Amino acid sequence: MSAHCMLTGAQPGFGNTISHSHRRHSRRFDPNIQSKRYWLPSESRHVRLKLSARGIKTVDTIGIEAAVARIRARGVRV
Repeated sequence: MSAHCMLTGAQPGFGNTISHSHRRHSRRFDPNIQSKRYWLPSESRHVRLKLSARGIKTVDTIGIEAAVARIRARGVRV
């Protein structure tokens, strides 16, 4: 579960790599997961979140308080 976004729930997709000769090999398409540290003012502490690039943009849009509320609503411990 390392390639998993805490906010959006993005996880690896699976598919095939197709060579020039059209031979197929299975592969994973991992989301762009980053570890990011945010200050949570309501609890006066830092939280470290594992977010995808889209998840980081979502936090920038809605704010860290709303993002942590969404993460906790999904049942993930922060």
